[in-house]
Amino acid sequence: MKRGIGLLGAVSIGIGGMVGGGIFAVLGEAVSLAHGATAVAFLVAGLVAIFTSYSYAKLSIVYQSEGGTVTFIDKAFGDNVLSGSINLMLWLSYLVTISLYATAFAYYGETFFAHKSIWLHHGLITFSILLPAIINLISASVVGKSETIIVVIKVSLLIFVIVAGASYVDSSRLSPANWGSPFSIISAGMIIFVAYEGFELIANAAEDIKNPLKNLPRAFYISVITVITLYILISIITVGNVPENELLKAKDYALAIAAKPSLGQTGFIVVALAALLSTFSAINATLYGNARLGYIIAKYGNLPRVLMDESKSEDVPFMGVIYTTILSLLLANSINLTQIAIIGSAGFLLIFFIVNISAYKLKSKINANKYILFISSIFTFLALVTLLYHTYTSNPKAVIIFLSFIIISVLFELVYGRYFRKQIFKREYKQ
Repeated sequence: MKRGIGLLGAVSIGIGGMVGGGIFAVLGEAVSLAHGATAVAFLVAGLVAIFTSYSYAKLSIVYQSEGGTVTFIDKAFGDNVLSGSINLMLWLSYLVTISLYATAFAYYGETFFAHKSIWLHHGLITFSILLPAIINLISASVVGKSETIIVVIKVSLLIFVIVAGASYVDSSRLSPANWGSPFSIISAGMIIFVAYEGFELIANAAEDIKNPLKNLPRAFYISVITVITLYILISIITVGNVPENELLKAKDYALAIAAKPSLGQTGFIVVALAALLSTFSAINATLYGNARLGYIIAKYGNLPRVLMDESKSEDVPFMGVIYTTILSLLLANSINLTQIAIIGSAGFLLIFFIVNISAYKLKSKINANKYILFISSIFTFLALVTLLYHTYTSNPKAVIIFLSFIIISVLFELVYGRYFRKQIFKREYKQ
């Protein structure tokens, strides 16, 4: 098997997966809860990510497969209701991230229009999902070729905003006197945890990474630590440069506002354009990735075989793209940014908790430290409980939607997985 991805390429996959549209979408949400401690909130979320990346690194070395998360859970728990439900939950969680990016695209896009309306908002959401879907259906290769360039542009721009704004920081805005309560800071970190979702994509490329024994762990740790540092610095620049009341008025496009003190209106426009590019490319890549994930899960029998349909000219999971597009459009146009961020973060915290438990169960086979795995499991569990408790008191509708996702996943697996899949496999076996 030819391995063509080196350490730098693997790190780029992780950074690109995390620095998608998330930071543009959830920065304002973090400020609204953590206030002057927004950087601390990103650090708290980053600690959960770095501990979970240990589990992914160990699992990826032993179980190298494009299935990634799906493979790890199946190896630990086998073919049962839990693994089937979590696999479907993962697919649904990526639908939520597409919706998050699309909503962020709409908010940044609206800054270029003098008159805002509900029609403009939903029109931009719909456009940001439909165009990437068309691109995916026409040529999947465009997705991969463009992503590396866009990742460089995104990271370079964030570094530029940090450097340009460093001398404008008012440290008094970052003092503990302006921090939220400890619980609100942790809650903020969990709500914006979705901004760290993406490092797990390295696992999906494990089969193609050179010298995996060394490069896989390095890729996970370097990418997560780099993004933690980047997010903390961006948080400091944002909170330190702009009065909080201005940030909260424009929390849906807070990063563009953060560029104004140092770069003026030109900086606002440049960051807004970069946000459009970043969220659009994130939708493009996630839509493709989720269509491929649907194909893999369908191949395992946890989703209908219609998702395995491919076009003849390209390696494009045609029906996977169609279903992903339709469901993303429904989600993005039905729930608001705060609810999407909460549901997305809760979904991935639940999945990462199961992955950490999977790693603990397989600790002997993957040669992992049981104490680190135990801490990782506890961290993700407490993070999920904290997020759900806070959300229940402030936004119960988001909890209901999240629980509905879990119920749908379990019921689907019980009905389809336990009956229809067995019938399909029986027919195939007889043939």
